[in-house]
Order: sequence, then structure tokens, then C-alpha cells
Amino acid sequence: ARHRIHPGGVPQSPRPRFPLPPASPKTVRVTVLSIRPGDLPTQGRIAAGRHYLPVRIYFEDTDLTGIVYHANYLRYMERARTEMLRLSGVVHSEMMAADTGYYAVHEMQITWHRPARIDDELLVVTHVTKVRAAATCLVHLVMRGDELLCAATVTAAFLDMAGRPRRQSKLWHDRFTTLMQQADAPQ
Repeated sequence: ARHRIHPGGVPQSPRPRFPLPPASPKTVRVTVLSIRPGDLPTQGRIAAGRHYLPVRIYFEDTDLTGIVYHANYLRYMERARTEMLRLSGVVHSEMMAADTGYYAVHEMQITWHRPARIDDELLVVTHVTKVRAAATCLVHLVMRGDELLCAATVTAAFLDMAGRPRRQSKLWHDRFTTLMQQADAPQ
């Protein structure tokens, strides 16, 4: 089949030889249901200064061997960190809209101990270990029951909209300090 060349040099596909059928005039009826809390993604929970986020492993999370692809653990940790921030009153979309700034991972050390597999139910446990003027340090533990699968330490720097380090607000600094103290307290 010949392809015509657009004046800008981009090839164009030839027009179909047969016209496409007109769009169906059929109306689709949709029933709107009220959304209940259990219908929405979980934010997890904070207890004793630690954030707990459940994660189920799906086929899309695994590689050809049936185990979770290593980079997906970073996604689970990012979700847990984001939900911990949200439950602490720090919402990324609101920070960005107000030109306040954003958190970005500055440093991460990670160790994988055991693989997760399809249909596993995991728990990502996150807690604050250090609060600095322009950064917060955290630990993420990815657990299957009592079994540690993966552990990471993360330093999340707070940056202004131009990407330069910026002090965290006193309110956030105080909230993270409180979480850290609660996590350090004897249980």
C-alpha cells in the first residue's frame, strides 16, 4: 500500500477502502452507586507511630519466575510513604497546588531477604527514624505475616518548586517528630 507524505514529512496511512460503520445510537444505561469507605483504596492506618499499608500481589507484579519483580517493592514503599504523609495531613497534590514544595527521595538503601509471590498478602510498615530541617528519614519493612521480605531506609528531602532544599513547615516537622517518638516508645 502506498503511503502519502504529509507536507511536514510525516507519513500518513491511506484512507480505508471501506467506510467504517456509523457509531451505534444505542444508549448505555449506567446505575450510579453510592461510594462507601470500603470501596476506595486503603490509606492504611497509623498506630503507635507506625504506618501499616496492606498490599496484595497480583500477576502484574511478578516476573516470569512468578516472584515479585524487585523494583515493585519501591512502588509499595512509595505508596506507604505517601499514605503515611496523607494521614499526617501532608497531601502532595495540595502542596504542589500551593507551590509549597514536594518530597523527593534523596537516598535509599534496600535489602531483599525473601521473595513475594502472586496472591501474597503483604504489609508495608513505615516509621520515621529522624527528622531534620529539610528532610525526614524513614524505614520501610515489607512483611508477609511475621516474615521480613524486604527492608529499606529512605531519606526524603523537602524541596521547593525549583528543586532546591527547603525547610519543612513547623507543623509537619512536629508531626513527624511525634510519630518518631511514638514509634520509639516501648510497646
